[in-house]
Amino acid sequence: MTFINSQQQPQLAITDRATQYGDGCFTTIGVKQGKLLLWPFHLERLQTTLKRLGITEPDWEQVFLLANQLTQSFTERGGVKILISRGSGGRGYSPVGCCDTQVILSSFSWPVHYQQWQQEGITLGVCQQQIGYSPMLGGMKHLNRLEQVLLKQEVEQNQWLDAVVLNTNQHVVETTASNLFWRKGNVVYTPDLSGSGVEGVMRRHIIELLSTLPYSLEFGDYSLADLLCADEVFITNALMELVPVNTISTTHFQEQLLLDVLQKRLYTC
Repeated sequence: MTFINSQQQPQLAITDRATQYGDGCFTTIGVKQGKLLLWPFHLERLQTTLKRLGITEPDWEQVFLLANQLTQSFTERGGVKILISRGSGGRGYSPVGCCDTQVILSSFSWPVHYQQWQQEGITLGVCQQQIGYSPMLGGMKHLNRLEQVLLKQEVEQNQWLDAVVLNTNQHVVETTASNLFWRKGNVVYTPDLSGSGVEGVMRRHIIELLSTLPYSLEFGDYSLADLLCADEVFITNALMELVPVNTISTTHFQEQLLLDVLQKRLYTC
């Protein structure tokens, strides 16, 4: 089921700036037993991104009601995607005079392979392609995802499940579809995403959980060698939640001490 501006319909104007320029943003929300998980974080990220892009905000109460309506089609797990476009208008790239914000909501089945990943962990490759360093877009989940399309193509060509992605400054950023955390002793590390990558909602949730635990958390620009020295590595996003990383290329990781603690607290705090 798909809603566009509160109306159940499957079509968007070809003149919409989402299709013309990727002018907008989106978020993907996990659903469990009819509940939108981490909704306040998704809402805040959408609001922050629209402000950065200069796009008029929609009626959030109506968006929430429609998103909740979509959750009713799931008996257990699922997902809801909210995509927001600047709409049609403007001359060329210019958004002047374009204030017809479009909100597209759709639902989808939860990727069942994530359950196996959560239980067994995964092996990651390392992409040869690198994403750009762009502070103008850093952290945002905007609609310009061509880098991710090309990276996913590389992942599939190499028959990996996923892969570590570096930026053009040789710093670890994320995987093609998730954020990265790793632990060395009592210190937890995650990349600074102000210049590259997406600040995931589950990433934010884990950061808040870590503030309640006896670990220190550091953000920074880290090399692949820094990552490979870890005692424990895991990846996160709103749908897969927490997934242990067993191996990156030929480097193996045995521990899941922090991950086990976080799993128990995931939706209880």
